[in-house]
Amino acid sequence: MTSAGERAAYWRVPGLALEAMDARFERYAYPMHAHDTYSFGVTDDGAQSFVCRGGRHVSAAGLVMAFNPDDPHDGRSAVQHGYRYRMLHLGEGLVREVLADAAPGDAGLPLFDTPVVDDPALARAVARLHTAVAENASRLIVEERLAASVLALTRRAATRSAPVPDQRGRVDLAAMARARDLLRQRFAENVGADELARAAGCSRFALYRGFRTAYGFAPSDYQRDLRLRRARALLAEGTAPATVAAEAGFADQAHLTRWFTRTYGVTPAAYRTALHRGGQRPWPGRVS
Repeated sequence: MTSAGERAAYWRVPGLALEAMDARFERYAYPMHAHDTYSFGVTDDGAQSFVCRGGRHVSAAGLVMAFNPDDPHDGRSAVQHGYRYRMLHLGEGLVREVLADAAPGDAGLPLFDTPVVDDPALARAVARLHTAVAENASRLIVEERLAASVLALTRRAATRSAPVPDQRGRVDLAAMARARDLLRQRFAENVGADELARAAGCSRFALYRGFRTAYGFAPSDYQRDLRLRRARALLAEGTAPATVAAEAGFADQAHLTRWFTRTYGVTPAAYRTALHRGGQRPWPGRVS
C-alpha cells in the first residue's frame, strides 16, 4: 500500500516464521482482524487507536504493542497527522523454540493480557530486532536479537510466562573457544547460532550468555569485528572497496562503508588512499 500519507513495507526472514512490517498511515483504518502469530510492535510517531479484548487502547510514540495469536483487533490513527509504527509477526513455534532453548522443558507459551506496554527497554529490544530484519542483517544478528526480544517480552510483559534461567553461572571457556574458532575460520560466511551452538556443545541461550562473558562480544559483534579486520588488511594491500566488501563478508560496499567508518572514523576508500600515498595515515594518531 503506497499513497500520499499511506505506506507499508514488509520483510520476511527465509527459514524463520518471522516477518516485519513498517507502516505510516493517516486515514487508513484496519477492519477487525486477527493474526495466527504473535505480533509485537512499537509506535515511532503519532498515535494509533485500536479495539482489542473488549476495550479501546491507544499506543503513542515509544509504546509497545503485544498481541497473542488470534487476538481480534482493528486500528486507526488517534491524531490528525497520522502515525508510524513497526510490527513483528512471530510464529508460535518460533517463540516456543526460543523459550525452550533458554529453559529446556515444556514451559508453555506466554500470554499477553495488556496490548499496550510502556517499557522503553522493551521498545528498544523490539526495534533492534525489526532493524535487523528490515536491513537483511546476518543470520547470527537476527537470531541473537530474536532471542533477546522474546525473552525480554516474556519477562517484562507476559502475564503467563515460561521460566527463564538466571543469567549468572559458570561459563565453559573451552566450549566458547570452539565457537570462537569456528567464527575465525568462517567469519565471511552467514554462520547461524545453531551451528555455533553445536560447535560449542551448548544451547543457543548458553552461547549468547557465555560468549559475551568470555570475550566481551556478542557472537555477531565478534564476527563483524573479524570482518572489519580482514577488510582493513585488504584495503592496506590496495584492494578496491567493492571487492573488499565481498571478500570480507559484508552485504555490499555500503554495508562495509557504514561499519568501517563507524569503527575507524574514516571511509574504506579514504583509508586505502591514505596508505598508498607514501604511507600517510588516514587520521591523526596511531594505527593499531
